[in-house]
Amino acid sequence: MAKQTKVEFGWFIPTNGDGRYLGVKPEREPSPQYFVQVAQAAERAGYEFALIPAGGDCWDGWIVGSWVAASTTRLKPLVAVRPGLLTPGLAARIAATLDQMSGGRALINVVTGHYPEDLKATGDPLYGDHDERYARTKEFLDVLTGVWQTSAESGGFHYEGRHYRIEGGVCKPSVVQRPYPPLYFGGSSPAGKRVAAEMADVYLMWTEPVDWIREQIAEMRRYLDEVEAEKGVKRELRYGIRAQIVVRESEDEAWEAAWNILSKADRKLIDEREKRHANTDAVGQKRQMELFAGAKNKDYLIGPNLWSGLSAVRGGGGVTFVGTPEQVSDRIVEFVEAGITSFILSGYPHLEEAEISGKLFLPLVKRKLADKGYSVT
Repeated sequence: MAKQTKVEFGWFIPTNGDGRYLGVKPEREPSPQYFVQVAQAAERAGYEFALIPAGGDCWDGWIVGSWVAASTTRLKPLVAVRPGLLTPGLAARIAATLDQMSGGRALINVVTGHYPEDLKATGDPLYGDHDERYARTKEFLDVLTGVWQTSAESGGFHYEGRHYRIEGGVCKPSVVQRPYPPLYFGGSSPAGKRVAAEMADVYLMWTEPVDWIREQIAEMRRYLDEVEAEKGVKRELRYGIRAQIVVRESEDEAWEAAWNILSKADRKLIDEREKRHANTDAVGQKRQMELFAGAKNKDYLIGPNLWSGLSAVRGGGGVTFVGTPEQVSDRIVEFVEAGITSFILSGYPHLEEAEISGKLFLPLVKRKLADKGYSVT
């Protein structure tokens, strides 16, 4: 990897509640005041952006994102657009408004799928058609980026596809960032990876052992080659991972804190969640559950300082970096050397863990990366 590559670190806003434990009712109910507390703590800690989640049990990300942006000065809200639940023309205007109101800090997270019951509950007619959802996402992003880049003076943006037809589309207000706010994109299936190769700026993965991540990056580069061969367009991608972090001054203390997150979850709940997460058409979630199942007899350890113990209860990005600041920063450097330049981290509870990681971990890992020639802020 070329030196002076920028490495960024993001945090997470827990819009469905927060606390020290998984598998029980959150100790802290979601509230505007708490979102601001977490966002400001993340900003003070040195995190550059914050992911705002999507899903049926989460508060609306666009409204939370604008609230968080108004209460910070540098932190960038990473907010989800969900093709099929919002038209691309309206999504372009909402995102551009956030970009204007935040002074060019909007980041866009493209979320194509979720659990089928969530897609049904929100009215997505393609809840059962995985690959067609990605075909629709490609059209959605064609329109989204097209509208952002087309002026009214030129007659607006025109598009006709299987899912969307646009005549004279324009975006008011215009976006601040050029050509448009960065697009973060997750999707582990062949259909998802192909769309990412064509449209994304940052390809996001849930954390896996570093060798697995290298394989995924190599696969994405083959898709980029495929796009270039077919369309004559040479594209570059950045790569990111979503993970939890538990960092303490001693390794024993870190592992005690990690296991404590599960200490109030009963076995029945864990089994129910495990079955639910396994019953999905999301390839990334299946990979997470494969790691979880394969590590049961190893206390869920899937690599040095890499733990999958939270995966069954929370689903998604449950893999956790656990250890001392020296250990965890070394692991992060290994992932950067493998090609990862965007890290979305979080911990329970998010307020305190932002402060702890900002004190113990971030300065150290940024110093190590700078010593190797990487650009960090």
